[in-house]
Amino acid sequence: MFIEQPPCLYRTFFPGAIWRLPDNDEKCVYLTFDDGPIPHITPWVLNTLDTYNIKATFFCVGDNVRKYPDIYQMLIDRAHRVGNHTFNHLQGMGFSTSHYLSNVEKASRYIDSALFRPPHGHLRPGQVLALRKNYTIIMWDVVTRDYSPRMTPEKVFNTVKKYTRNGSIIIFHDSFKAERNLKEALPQSIEWILSKGYKFRVIES
Repeated sequence: MFIEQPPCLYRTFFPGAIWRLPDNDEKCVYLTFDDGPIPHITPWVLNTLDTYNIKATFFCVGDNVRKYPDIYQMLIDRAHRVGNHTFNHLQGMGFSTSHYLSNVEKASRYIDSALFRPPHGHLRPGQVLALRKNYTIIMWDVVTRDYSPRMTPEKVFNTVKKYTRNGSIIIFHDSFKAERNLKEALPQSIEWILSKGYKFRVIES
């Protein structure tokens, strides 16, 4: 559970970060994707979302946006939200605050968004405080681990069913590592979430 749905104590290490966005009037969830845009994978995700007429929030790696601007533009043109995921998918614990912020700023030249999600969910306390000056830090309430070779589509789907609740921010990955699990588990998850009466929303900046 520590990975799939981080406990409250762990969340306190990231003051001001958003992990969940519950609504008292309407059941809703926030579908998010990390690490794209990627040829073949991201367009498939977009077409799948179109099938169900839902929007999502994509946390993009700046260097991927640089390499695949046409795919990034597809996200914008289809009215999805985007967020900054650093330029090189940096894990915050391995870098100084100044170096990390410089990498985030480099990504911002390609990604116009005040939303930020740290790769791997790791940040130093100083990085959290510095990022909060210009960004809303978006974490997660459910991570599917679709990228893991130890997971199967069935396990990914079961994670969604077990941990999703009102206001959950759910992470899938539009990446090659996740492709096998993603292509089976994402449609199943969307259909299950809809069957439970949830609405899909995007994260506003």
